[in-house]
Amino acid sequence: MSLSRRRFVQLAGSGLLMPAGLLKADPFSAPAPEVPPPVRRAKVALIHGDDRRKNVSQALTSIDNQIEPVLRSRKYVLIKPNMVTAERQLGATHVDALNGILDYLEPRFHGPVIIADSSADDTLSAFENFKYGEMVKERRAQQISLIDFNREAGYETVQLVDYDLHIISARLAARLLDPDAFIICTAMLKTHNTVVATMSVKNMVLGAPLRNAPGEREWNDKRKYHLGIRQTHYNMLLTAQKLRPFWGATVIDGFEGMEGEGPTGGTPVSSHVAIASTDYVAADRVGLELMGINPEWVGYLSYCGQMGVGQYDLAKIDVAGAPIAAVLKKYRLHPDMNRELQWMGPMNELPFRLGRITKPSDLICS
Repeated sequence: MSLSRRRFVQLAGSGLLMPAGLLKADPFSAPAPEVPPPVRRAKVALIHGDDRRKNVSQALTSIDNQIEPVLRSRKYVLIKPNMVTAERQLGATHVDALNGILDYLEPRFHGPVIIADSSADDTLSAFENFKYGEMVKERRAQQISLIDFNREAGYETVQLVDYDLHIISARLAARLLDPDAFIICTAMLKTHNTVVATMSVKNMVLGAPLRNAPGEREWNDKRKYHLGIRQTHYNMLLTAQKLRPFWGATVIDGFEGMEGEGPTGGTPVSSHVAIASTDYVAADRVGLELMGINPEWVGYLSYCGQMGVGQYDLAKIDVAGAPIAAVLKKYRLHPDMNRELQWMGPMNELPFRLGRITKPSDLICS
C-alpha cells in the first residue's frame, strides 16, 4: 500500500507516526484533520468623500449595529494606529483619521480611550511629530492617553518559525490580547516591500511584536518576522490567529494611499475613501480591490482566509456605500514584486525530495 505525501502529512499531524510498538490503531483508518469552519458573510462599509475625518466617522457609523453591542461590554477602547515611521506623515496614521474614530466614539462610549503602538521608530516621537498630543488636549473629556507598548513592556508570547523552520517565540504587546479592551485598528492603503500590500491585518500583526525601549539594550522581535519569503507570510498567519479573538473593528483610511516603495518610501495616491468592518480580513480584501491588486498574491491574507481568520471571498462580502468600481485606482506596486511573489512557487530552498515512502513499514525508522 503506497503512502502519498498528503497522507503522510495527515498522519504526522494526528500524532500517529510513532514506533511500531506504540501503535494502537491502523493509522490508515484515522480520520482526516479538522478543517477550519466556514467563515460567515461579512459586511464592509466603503465611503468616498472629500473629508478624511468625516469619511472615517461615517464608515464606522455604517457598521454601528455590529460594533455597539460589543463596545458596550468593554472597559476601555484601544486604538491601534500605523506608526511604522516617526518621520513621514504619508507612512503613518493621520491625526484626522483618529479624530474621525473619536467623533464616532464620543456619543457612544464614555470610558477611557488608549492610543497605542509599538513603532519601528520611537513611538512617542511619532505621536509628537504627528500632533497626537495636541489632539489629546483638545479632547480631554474622552479620557485619551498615549501609550508606547515598548515602554509599557507587558507581553504575551506567540510561537513562530525561523528561517530554518525551527520554533521560536516572539513577544506581543499584552494589551492587544486584553479581553477588557475594544480594539479598533486604524490602517492605511499601502503597497509593501515584502508582502505586496499592508492594511488592517498587517498593521495589527507587525504592530504587536515588541522591541527595546529607547536607552535599553537593543533587541527587536519584529525582526523575527522578516525572514524567508515564505516564513514571513506563515508567521503573520500564526500571529493573526492569536490576536483575532480580541479584534473589535477596523477602519482603513484611504484618503491618501501609498503606492510604489511602501510602506514608508512610496508616493501618494489620492483615493479619498475609508473602509470599515468588524472583519479585518474582509476589509483588507476590499482594500485590495480598490488598489487593483490580485488577492492571490498576498500570502498572509490568503492564508487567513483559508484558516478562518476572516472572510476573503469577495462574493461573500457585502459592500455598503460606494461601488468598488467607482473608486478603484490601480496602485503601482513595489519594484521588488518578482521577488515578493516567489512564495507562490516551488520551494527551491531545499531539495524537492529527501526520500520516498513506498509502504507503511517505511514509516518506522530503524
